[in-house]
Amino acid sequence: MTIISYIFTGIIVGVASGFFGGGGGVVLIPILVYLFGLSQHTAQGTSLAALLLPVAIFAVLKYHEQGNIKITMAIFIAIGVLLGAYFGAVAVHQVSDPNLKKLFGLLLLAVSIKILLGK
Repeated sequence: MTIISYIFTGIIVGVASGFFGGGGGVVLIPILVYLFGLSQHTAQGTSLAALLLPVAIFAVLKYHEQGNIKITMAIFIAIGVLLGAYFGAVAVHQVSDPNLKKLFGLLLLAVSIKILLGK
């Protein structure tokens, strides 16, 4: 049953990622913490590992087919993401799990407010 629940979770996260253009971690991390009982640090690490390749490849191909990708922009952003992700992963281990959970919640709240009230 556990493997089936992991695959079902992956399907939910994949649909959300393809539909919203990313943010799989925003869906997956709360599932890992609240449904599977992982710590915030472990959920974030597991999310990064799970989303490393499969979430992007087919969605990117579909967006590319429709002409909805700026390749040069994406390449340079990816370089920044590569650097930022490394330094973020180094820094996050200095934050306690409860504080990290609160910071993650604040990030989600800030983005939600901006989306709901922004222009």
